[in-house]
Amino acid sequence: MISPHVRTYDHLVEHMRSARIGCDTERLRRAWNVAIEAYEGHTHWTGMPLLEHVMGMLATLLPYQPDEDAILASLLHHLLDVKYWTLNDIEEHFGSKVRELVSGVHLLSHVTLRDRRSSVGDLRLMLLTVSDDIRTVLLTLCDRLYLLDACELLPKDERVQIAQDVLQLFAPVAARLGIYNLKHALESRAFPIVYPDDAERIGEQLEQVQERLGGFLEKAAASLERYLQEQHINARVEMREKQSYSIFRKMRDKSLSHVSDLYDLFAIRVIVTTEAECYQVLGLLHKIGRPVANRFKDYIAFPKPNGYQSLHTTLVKLPGIEDESLFVEVQVRTQQMHTDAQYGVAAHWMYKEGSSSTARATHQVQLQNVLATQQSLEGVEEDALADHIFVLTPHGDVIELPEGATPLDFAFQLHTDLGLSFRSARVNGVIVPLDYRLENGDVIEILKRKTPQPSPQWMQLLRMASSRSKLKRFLYAQDRPRLVVRGRELVNAELRRHKLPPLDTALSLLRQCDGSVLSMQQREDILMKIGQGSERTQALLPRLELLKGKLESQRTEEQGNVAAVHIQRAKPEFEVEGNVPLPTRCAKCCKPQEWPHGPLRGVIGRGGLVVVHRKECGMLRHANPERMLRVWWYGNREDTATS
Repeated sequence: MISPHVRTYDHLVEHMRSARIGCDTERLRRAWNVAIEAYEGHTHWTGMPLLEHVMGMLATLLPYQPDEDAILASLLHHLLDVKYWTLNDIEEHFGSKVRELVSGVHLLSHVTLRDRRSSVGDLRLMLLTVSDDIRTVLLTLCDRLYLLDACELLPKDERVQIAQDVLQLFAPVAARLGIYNLKHALESRAFPIVYPDDAERIGEQLEQVQERLGGFLEKAAASLERYLQEQHINARVEMREKQSYSIFRKMRDKSLSHVSDLYDLFAIRVIVTTEAECYQVLGLLHKIGRPVANRFKDYIAFPKPNGYQSLHTTLVKLPGIEDESLFVEVQVRTQQMHTDAQYGVAAHWMYKEGSSSTARATHQVQLQNVLATQQSLEGVEEDALADHIFVLTPHGDVIELPEGATPLDFAFQLHTDLGLSFRSARVNGVIVPLDYRLENGDVIEILKRKTPQPSPQWMQLLRMASSRSKLKRFLYAQDRPRLVVRGRELVNAELRRHKLPPLDTALSLLRQCDGSVLSMQQREDILMKIGQGSERTQALLPRLELLKGKLESQRTEEQGNVAAVHIQRAKPEFEVEGNVPLPTRCAKCCKPQEWPHGPLRGVIGRGGLVVVHRKECGMLRHANPERMLRVWWYGNREDTATS
């Protein structure tokens, strides 16, 4: 059964024309007919007919005067659940904008409900950042609002979970975007489901207050409107009672027991034409009523981050209110501010037919600025999703990947065989290179080979450790025989260097390693690691039990040889007069060690070091004769008379 709000195609066209929403009737009819045909006989996951759910969501969306693409996306947003429809089909029939909206709504619906794995804070940020188009978020919020109206078929625990998500996730997002009309609608439906006792108690207390005070708010509003007309100000005065969920939260935060303890339980809204009239009305209000200290807020001069503008003041002793102790909040704003307060950023795309392209561009810039502000408000939460993206398969399944992931990562995440058989990838219908960085909402289609032909170069393109591990295992398995042979050659070369016999066919030398007995496969694993370069042969031999004794004896013998060479090299070059073993060094001035060798003389320094000079060196003329010694080349003692 189709929702009574949107019964027929003609009724939809009539609504769009009355709201001055331009549309291509032929395109709209095609989408209508596709929805009717595709959803017939299908059931929504809540248990209701899928067609009824789609039309109910559309009815929820229409008050926000969506454009044609948003209406088409609302009609078609469950096509991906009908298996013979893909996003490429939607783009082919209805254009890229509709495809992007359907993709975004489908993605957000999955990650926030059916396949939920993230925290509420992460999901709130995702709703604000996963799409550049605010219509995606609005469609998602309207879908969840209608879901609250139609979840009676679900078990109680599921209804409560849906309503809790609305209070913690969707309503705050609507508030951050300034869509207070939608925020209040979400909260008013979800609050009694999550907190039935508190909702009943607050409702009873509100009835008691109304019975005690009567219709005082209507009288006060009428009296204020007459007064402003007398002051030549054309104003519309409305009444507002605080929402039950807002009352509940404020009473809980301030530990209040009764609704009458709130300052802003009742409010009057004054809507004027110009900003100047706002301040003029404020002055008149403070003249006829008594303002409460510290209860004045100028959101016109200092708007809220979501763009909300209004003047707020709290008064007592307003004309028309008999109870002089009753507090009434008065909000003063222009009609444009009022529209923005109801629809938030959605007001920026509620274009009327005939709007100029310049005006639309201006609205789009305003929307982007508001979204940028929303994202900057998330602070630390932004880091939580900074390294995650969500992409879609052609059938609409949601895949979570790290930021910077490539189509190869996507393929390995779906299935190892798909990754190993990867040939190319289409992203949003276009073939992309292997190093293409995927983005939120991308739709990826993998084209595969008949047999796996992975390349080792893929290791540089994979972002996910699990994907690299899968590829590495496959490559090692394929290349294992060659690597084992290469490892055997390297080990045998090292054994020959130590004058040891090579490995036999049973690899007996590797049987005992690091104190453990290895199987044949484990022995081959060692050779494979050496063959691929991840282990060094020099480090392997000392770990083998059968070689420890031989290597130790070789090491002792080598150390002995080194010591002998050292002793030989330590034989002195010079003999000093008196056969006293004094340390010597060659002088730098005459370099006696260089050829040809000749008669020598030495000079004893203060530290006992003998500096050796050639006999004819001019520096000896300045030396102290008492410190001079005769010096000979070792084994070539000169005749004393000649030296």
